[in-house]
Amino acid sequence: MSTTDFINTNGGPVLVVAPHPDDEVLGAGGTIARLAGEGREVHVAIVTRGQQPRFSQDQIATVQAEAAAAHGHLGVTHTHWLDFPAAELAEQPHGALNAGLGTLIRDLAPGLVLAPHPGDIHLDHQLSFLSTLVASRPHQAEYPTTIAAYETLSETNWNAPYLTPPFLPNVFVDISGTLERKLEAFRLFASQVKPAPHERSVESLRALATLRGATVHRPAAEGFVLVRTVV
Repeated sequence: MSTTDFINTNGGPVLVVAPHPDDEVLGAGGTIARLAGEGREVHVAIVTRGQQPRFSQDQIATVQAEAAAAHGHLGVTHTHWLDFPAAELAEQPHGALNAGLGTLIRDLAPGLVLAPHPGDIHLDHQLSFLSTLVASRPHQAEYPTTIAAYETLSETNWNAPYLTPPFLPNVFVDISGTLERKLEAFRLFASQVKPAPHERSVESLRALATLRGATVHRPAAEGFVLVRTVV
């Protein structure tokens, strides 16, 4: 079964919303590579960018270059930087983030949107999810017909049990054929890679893909929580 069968989209572009550069690779890198390999147009919206003085200009330039290399390796069609300040989304007018994502979604008309999980511990992730839903409301004839939330190691797994929404995947994408490309793309984010057993290590990403795959009797998979689909 192809991923286009499973997600039941209208064949339009795919949009992956990433609060920070590398979240899209951690949560959906294998799916991005598989969709791109099947000929789908895949866009990544990186909501935030490092800003001085919290981040140096060298750090900002390094991460941008890493994102370009990783996205090129996965087959991403285009990377959209929304340029909100990283780790400071809560201090920004929420309407501005809604408008930024709303304009992008109207322009792209994606059939599938992948967003961070609302139970992630990082507030940037929570706000990015909420604005994705606002921007994707079915208020007009064209809107994203399928929305799903992905998990991000070091964010999703550190939510508060029983107090915040748990990540309980009900959709799985077989990434057996693209796992290595996902891991290679993550390695291209060299400034973000940590040695095992850190969560943001290549070994931890492989272990999670193996676990999600074993859940559905596949060598490797990525799990998602389906938010909405229109058949």
